Parts: sequence; C-alpha cells; structure tokens
Amino acid sequence: MGGQSRLYLSDSSPPLYSSSARRSLFLRVGAAFFAGFLICLAVVARYASNQSCLPFSTFTALLPTDVGTPEWHQYPPAEPTNAFPPAFPSNVGYPGSTQAGAEPGVAATAPAYPLHSNVAHLVPPTRFSQDNTKVKTKDFNIFRSWGGLSPWYSIPRGKFGVDSSPEAPDTCNITGVHLLHRHGARYPGGYSSTSGPSGFASKLNRNAENVTVTGPLSFLNDWTYKLGSEGLTPFGRSQLFDLGVSMRMRYGFLLKNFSETNTLPVFRTESQTRMLDSAHNFALGFFGYPLEGQYQQEITIEAKGFNNTLAPFRSCANSGNPNRAFRGVSRANAWIEVYLKDTVPRLQQYLHGFDLDVQDIYAMQTLCAFETVALGYSKFCELFTEKEWEGFDYSYDINYWYNVAWGSPLGRAEGIGYVQELVSRLTQTPIETHNTSTNATLHNAVTFPLGDSLYVDATHETVVLNVLTALNISSFAAMGQLPTDHIPKRRTFRSTELAPFATNVQFQLLSCSTEPDPQIRVIVNDGVVPLANLNGCQDHPDGMCSIHAFVDAQKENIRSTDWNFVCNANWTIPDGWETTTGYPV
Repeated sequence: MGGQSRLYLSDSSPPLYSSSARRSLFLRVGAAFFAGFLICLAVVARYASNQSCLPFSTFTALLPTDVGTPEWHQYPPAEPTNAFPPAFPSNVGYPGSTQAGAEPGVAATAPAYPLHSNVAHLVPPTRFSQDNTKVKTKDFNIFRSWGGLSPWYSIPRGKFGVDSSPEAPDTCNITGVHLLHRHGARYPGGYSSTSGPSGFASKLNRNAENVTVTGPLSFLNDWTYKLGSEGLTPFGRSQLFDLGVSMRMRYGFLLKNFSETNTLPVFRTESQTRMLDSAHNFALGFFGYPLEGQYQQEITIEAKGFNNTLAPFRSCANSGNPNRAFRGVSRANAWIEVYLKDTVPRLQQYLHGFDLDVQDIYAMQTLCAFETVALGYSKFCELFTEKEWEGFDYSYDINYWYNVAWGSPLGRAEGIGYVQELVSRLTQTPIETHNTSTNATLHNAVTFPLGDSLYVDATHETVVLNVLTALNISSFAAMGQLPTDHIPKRRTFRSTELAPFATNVQFQLLSCSTEPDPQIRVIVNDGVVPLANLNGCQDHPDGMCSIHAFVDAQKENIRSTDWNFVCNANWTIPDGWETTTGYPV
C-alpha cells in the first residue's frame, strides 16, 4: 500500500474518496497551486518585494525601488503643539546648599594617566568583536582603521618615540596648557552626487529595478541612506563633551589662576555649525551647565575673505587649486585600485544588475565608518577583511600627507598663522605684522588675551596637520614619501593617530626643579612627541624643550615661511617634485 496514492484515516481504514473523486481533487489542488505560483510572481514583479512566497531559497527578488533613498528625521519639530515654556521654567528656586570642592588635576597629581578609548557607544562588526579570534589578529581594532574617520584614542606610551606619558614628570609642575582640538564625529560632506556614500546610494537607487542581491549583501534589500550632511552626530557630541570632562579632570586646577585675576578664559571656534556645536559641547563637559558666567566663547567667521588661523584654507587662494592643494587625490585613487582589486569580484558575485567598481567598494567602506559614528553600527563593516581595512586606513594617510601635511606644498604656510599666535601667547607679545592667516581685527586684549594659563581652540583635522607641519615636528615625516603600491612596514605618519575625530594637541607648559628654564611639551592624543629636531631643543627623556629654545625655533619657521608666495603666487610644481617639509621650495 506504500506505493499507492491514497489517503487513509488509519492503516486499516478504507479509501476516503472514489477514484474519480480523487482525480477531480488533485486537478483542483494542482490548479490552485499553479494559480498561486503565477500570482506570487506577479506580486514580486509589481512591487519588487524582498520576500519570496516560493519555497525555494535560491530565488532572489529585485530590490525595492526605495532602496538607497534618503531617510532623514528632522528633530525638533518646527512647531510642537504641546510646547508651553512658562509651564517648564529652568529655575524654580529652592536649589539647596552646595559648596564647590577643590579643582581636579589628574595630570599634575596622579601617578598615572587615564587612557581614553572613546568607543563606548559604538558596536563593532561581529567578525571583529573581542570574542571572535578566528578572523581578528591580536592588535587589530576596526575603530582605529578608518584614518581621519576614526574616533580619537590615547596613543600608547612610547609610540611617537618618547618613553613618557602626559602626566607631569616627578620634578615638574604644570603651569599652563594650550589645547588645539578637532570637532567631533560628523556626517559626510564634500561628496558629489556621483561619488562617496551618497553617490553609491544614488547609484543603487537608480538601478534598483534591475538589481538582485544575495549573501552578505542581502541587507541592501531594505537599506536606505540615513546619513545627514556636515553636522555633528550624537556620538560626535559625546566625544567633545567627554573631551571637556577629561580636560577639566586633568587641568581644572589652572582655573584658580583666573579666580585670582578675576578674569574668564576665552575659548575660540569657528562659525561653521559643527565647529560651534563642538565648542559648546566641550564647554558643557569642561564647565558644566549653565555656561553663562564661566567663560567667553569667541566665534570666528569661517568663510572666504576672512582671515582665520583656525580655517586658513579660506584665505589661501592656492588651497582651491587642484594641482597644488589636492595632490593626494590621484595618489590615493591609485592605491585604492591596488588594495581593492580583488574585492570587486568578491562582492560582485552577490550583486547582479550593474557592475561594481573600486569607487563603489570604497564608498561601502566609507559608509561603514560614517554609519557607525552616526548610527552606532553598520552592516557594511561586515563585508571587509582586516587587510582591506588596513588598506582603507592607509588611503587616508596618502590623502592627508600630500594634501595638507608634510608632503603638501601648502601645509606649512597654512599652519604658520597659528604658530604665530602660539608664539605670541608663549611670549605674551602681540603680533606686530599680520601677513599670514592671522586676523588683526581680533587680535586685541579682549578677544586675544595674553598671559592666560589655559587656552582652547577648536579647528579641523586638516588644520591640526597644517600646524604640526608648520611647527617642523619632523619625526612624523621620517618615513619620507608615501608609496601608492604597498603599505610601508615602518609608518611614522598615520592619520588615525594624528587626525581622528576629536583629535587634540596639548602644548603643556611646565616648571621643573631639574631644569633652569620653563619647559614645553607637545602631546598629540596623549602621545608625547619628540622635539629634539628643533634647533636648541635637546633629546629629553620626557620630550621637553625649554620654552625659550622652542620659541626661537618657531620664530625661525615663521621667518622662513612666505605666506603670500605660497598662497597667492602663480607657481608650478615640476614633474617628480616631492617635499617632506610642507613647502614648495
């Protein structure tokens, strides 16, 4: 009976239907199944659904037509219907009694220095999580493999060549700090409609009706473009707030100097939205709410036609010349072609409907970084290997090196204005001649005070690299030119260490019983930088140099840098020309 097509209630039951009834039943069931099959295909074709009603896992539907379209949420609402400010006063009295305690000073008093990772809100891809050791080498960290898109972190002791850490050496007291920092993590900007993250989203959307995706790219079935433009992300806000808290914990004791002189600190930033938001979030972390009466925030204009040492590219005409200012673009693209050559066919097998190229793949890597710092996690991060992330990281090194740093003919000149201001503050002497990016209108006793023990300036990562170049801290340029066909084993210039989101440079001033003169140290993201290459500075175990020698070396850098020539003259770069000083001659 096992070979007969009969339905039984039990092994001993008689047939439920007659033979003619059975034939009619099977015909009706078969017709119904076939009709359902055709209806399902019609639905898939009409709506490009990402769900198949067929029982075959190999069937893949076309992408929905809204894939890759922007998905933006505007908050706060323009006119909330329940807003009634009088019912929610910010101060109702009855505050209770409080008494401020002593100011913290970890950098001056603690035997060690608090290290900073700053990725508490971000989720790494599963393949690179701490628990997955099959595809992750011991030292690999995806959050430190995104070049300038990485969050800042404390550089390990000795990484820059000085076996010392940022806390004051045993025989020294910290007398002042000048802090230069970048804005926090932001949304992408500067991409055309055909390139970058938004360009890839547009390309995917334009071809959605012809595209199918499988395997690791299946998440594109319902992926939309959720990134804004230019502004700080929530994580970026937290970075600057945390940086403010960190600096108050390290250097809060310096505020006693302002109490004694009955003055307020002056912090500087630019008018660009993410710059102003970064400065305010830093201040909230440093001072706490409310900010009124605790400091003065100077907002310099970031726009063409306004001198601004925190945005010198706005007043340097040649910064808009592709042949002089963007020498890293073609070199980075050459490297991208090398390290992503095998990635294109590997991912192409999971996408049918248009041909991927290396720029599409590079945009996916960029989406990983931007989505992570904006949304907390990105499926794009799962697509790439450790080696491919190392290649991505190095592509940013190439771009920065040749565009704005030691390999750029403009790097030194664009940073020299800030160096002039640093020397002015260190010597408590006004700048006599404003012939660079300095703004004479703002250089007065109110908006550019001299003699303070604490200064905080917010800027862009490109300017941080400009300044380090102009200071002639040549240890970062020791490796020479960056090749475009391989990653050098010995890398002294790494943008993830020097120019990540919220990168910060501390110019730490010290008075030491073992040194006859006041000292200065340069500390980049908690890594002490050697100054021995500067004229008059010694090879000190803690990276210190006398302020007098440091200032003399910087005055020579200022004298030998011709801003007008570099930024305004019509000069050409000979074929094969290279530099490791950030200067065109």
